[in-house]
Amino acid sequence: NGLSDPGAVYNGRRESDDTLRLAMAVGEILSRSGYDVDYTRTGNINQSVIQKAQLANDTDADLFISIHRNMSEVPGSYHGVQSLVYDLSGQKLTMAEAINKNLEGVGFRNINVEARPDLAVLRRTKMPAILVEVGFIDNEKDNDFFDENMSRTADAIADGIVQTFAELEKQTAGEEM
Repeated sequence: NGLSDPGAVYNGRRESDDTLRLAMAVGEILSRSGYDVDYTRTGNINQSVIQKAQLANDTDADLFISIHRNMSEVPGSYHGVQSLVYDLSGQKLTMAEAINKNLEGVGFRNINVEARPDLAVLRRTKMPAILVEVGFIDNEKDNDFFDENMSRTADAIADGIVQTFAELEKQTAGEEM
């Protein structure tokens, strides 16, 4: 998303702007927590979903998170957060559920975690991948909540990632004993 593809647009509000702000905030929190963070974009550039997946694969990352805003056919008819994964198994599912639960704790409605094997960024990445839909851009209440709770939202996503990695580390350490 970026210049020629801003993603969803509603009343002049661009998904690419919202998600870049949020992704940078999440990345900053993860960096401060000691994680190495790579971005597929740090500004408004033209980039396909296949290019995003390839960039992720080139980094040898342990996780790929794609942040989005949802949109419905009838503006204002839906609200809440949803996470999408290739299939409902493994680390990606555990992490998606943790992120959704944390976002629910911030005050978003938790729609669900859903398998979407047809999405290129989930299908083409070689590491666990999650696409997080953070509210509906065509719902004014979700937009107001998104704007008023940007910091808490970023914390919730980052905490879901950190918590899941910590839990997996404990399980791995326990298995080695």
